[in-house]
Formats: sequence, structure tokens, C-alpha cells
Amino acid sequence: MTFPRFFCPGPLVPGAVLALPEGAAAHAARVLRLVAGDALTLFDGRGGEYAARIAAVRKSGVDAEVLAFHERECESPLAIRLVQALQAGDKMDLTVQKAVELGVAAIQPVASRRSVVRLDGERAVRRVAHWQGVAASACEQCGRNRVPDVAAIEPLDRWLARPAEAPLRLMLSPEAGLTLQALPPARSLELLIGAEGGLDPREVAMAEAAGFVGVRLGPRVLRTETAGLAALAAIQTLWGDFRGGE
Repeated sequence: MTFPRFFCPGPLVPGAVLALPEGAAAHAARVLRLVAGDALTLFDGRGGEYAARIAAVRKSGVDAEVLAFHERECESPLAIRLVQALQAGDKMDLTVQKAVELGVAAIQPVASRRSVVRLDGERAVRRVAHWQGVAASACEQCGRNRVPDVAAIEPLDRWLARPAEAPLRLMLSPEAGLTLQALPPARSLELLIGAEGGLDPREVAMAEAAGFVGVRLGPRVLRTETAGLAALAAIQTLWGDFRGGE
């Protein structure tokens, strides 16, 4: 049986009684209408999960009793960092949510020359905190117990100047000659996706100088909110846990 899952920053300890975070408490009490004694699952992002039960539902919040720890994981064997240029509207929320469901290990938002949205200062800090919450909620839904980190926004050129953190660096390009199938399997990689209108030619040149290899997914040009997710699904199918028991 699957019980409701909630992220609690913790750390969690069997035997403890704690107040659920505000958002989780509201969802548990008002949406799911859980009552004292109902079972749920908690995780703190450090790996594994905890069986728990509702201890009390109050006007000011919901208390849960932590019961037993279970070493359950559903992480991908691939360590994928999605480097996503800022997208307009709610597209970034969608990308973060679905990328987490597809198994990314980390998300790096970058400001590119063609990004419609411009975020800096306190506004940027608030948006990153919001996306981190979206990532945690996606983990609650999809069963992950480790919440991918959403890094602070950086200009793309500044981020590209940093040392590579993965042996394989890919960027999508409709003009590329290579396909994913032509590449050797990788266990760690970075995937760069442009904003609306793709990457600026100068950014493409900088990315290539930083070791990124252009790949294409097929004959169609994909929107920014489709491209990264389609590539992640293809990568998981070729090298990751979409292959089942292979």
C-alpha cells in the first residue's frame, strides 16, 4: 500500500514527534483529510524514508510520530546535472518538476542571452527557493528520497568558465551531426538546454570550448520546455534505469 509522502528537512529520528512543515500540514489536513492514527511516509532528503503516523491534527498544524526507517531508494544510476537557461512564465516550474521525476541529480539555472526572464538580487533568491520547493514536491509525488539541489542562478558565460564536473557534457542542437545513440554510455553528465530561441551562437562557441558536444534528438525543433525533458527520457532509456533490469 502506498501512503502519503511528505518531505521534512529533519533530520528525522525514529520515536520523535514533530510538526509537519506548513505546506505538508495543510495538504495532509485540508486536502487528504488525514486524522490521528493515519499512516504516512516521511523523508528528509538524506536517503531512505521513515514510516510514520499522524499523532494530532490541530488548527495550528499537524504532528506526526516517526516510527521506523526503511532503506528504500529509487535514484537513477546516472548523475545528471541539467543546466537550464531561464524560461518564461511557468515553464521553469514545469521543467524542474518533470526533470526531478525523470531522475536528475542537480539543476543549474543559467541566464543566457536569449532568456526572456531576467532575475537578480532578492528576486532571484526567491525564485530559486521556489524551484527548490517544486523539486521537493516532485520527490514526494514520484517516490524519490533525495531532493536534487537547485543551484543559484548564474550567467551562462560565467558558469561555463568553471571546471567541468562531469566527463560528458551535452547540448541539444538541431544542426548537430551526432545522436545520443552514437555516444558511449556515461555515468555522469551535464546537459545544457537553451531558453526560447535556443543558445546564442557566441554561447554555443563558448560551450564547445568548455567541452560541450552538440547532439540532436531528431528532425523536429523542440521547444525549450520539451527539449530537456525529451533528452532526459532518452538518456535514461539508453543508459539509465528506464532499461529495467539490464
